[in-house]
Amino acid sequence: MLRDYEVSQHRACGLIGVDPKTVRRERPPDHSAIRDAMKEVAGKRRRFGYRRIGIMLERQGMIMNHKKLYRLYREEGLSVRRRRGRKRARGSRTPMPVPLAPGARWSMDFVSDTFGASRKFRILAINDDCCRENLCLIADTSISGARVARELDTLVRLYGKPACIVSDNGTEFTSRAILEWAARNQIEWHYIDPGKPQQNGFIESFNGSLRDELLNEELFDSLADARRKLAIWRYDYNHVRPHSSLGNRTPAQARRAFEQDETITPDALVQAQGTSYLTAGLSL
Repeated sequence: MLRDYEVSQHRACGLIGVDPKTVRRERPPDHSAIRDAMKEVAGKRRRFGYRRIGIMLERQGMIMNHKKLYRLYREEGLSVRRRRGRKRARGSRTPMPVPLAPGARWSMDFVSDTFGASRKFRILAINDDCCRENLCLIADTSISGARVARELDTLVRLYGKPACIVSDNGTEFTSRAILEWAARNQIEWHYIDPGKPQQNGFIESFNGSLRDELLNEELFDSLADARRKLAIWRYDYNHVRPHSSLGNRTPAQARRAFEQDETITPDALVQAQGTSYLTAGLSL
């Protein structure tokens, strides 16, 4: 029609009732660089959803809104497969108060796994509940109350004495060695009620991340192999991995923020996110 009747494209579209935009519609960009970077992050961090992948991409200078991020995430088939959850004990779901400064409260617990021919080992995890920093991951085939006390001595030398420590009523934590250690160091030790792990929610949340991101993803050849992989994961958890509860900062960044400004509160870290969850708190 354009050649035969010598009319413009716009006029021809009007005569045949076609929207000119459909004729001149440009092919949307493929975003191949973003897709490649997204797949690289997802390959290294298989339990990351699109939000945390977006945060990692923004650190590389790839900024986009959440709708575009989610569309590319789905098109690449990167959705995280949900694991079947275990039945949880019923009880109060009242949120635990967040400590106002590092060292106000530590929480601790044991996690178990296997290496080699189904040989079990245990992991002692101790966290600072304020800045969510993991203070240690001690792996061994057996960890006594005396060993826990020695590890606490090491942490006190590094970070100072906590005001309070929270744990369950396991035999290691109720042993004579621990009771004497707490009395000698004048540190309050709070035991949660039996069968109510939600009363120690901070360490339970950490245990879930540890199992989901490392223990369920890796096979350990030996105790030495487990310790090496735990050390790598711990560094990533404290210094690289974004935490939504900290305004998408890392625990190391959060600790520095508290050290630089003693008046800052945990709520202020989250509120500093502004309007975009992607740009939250990554400048510290």
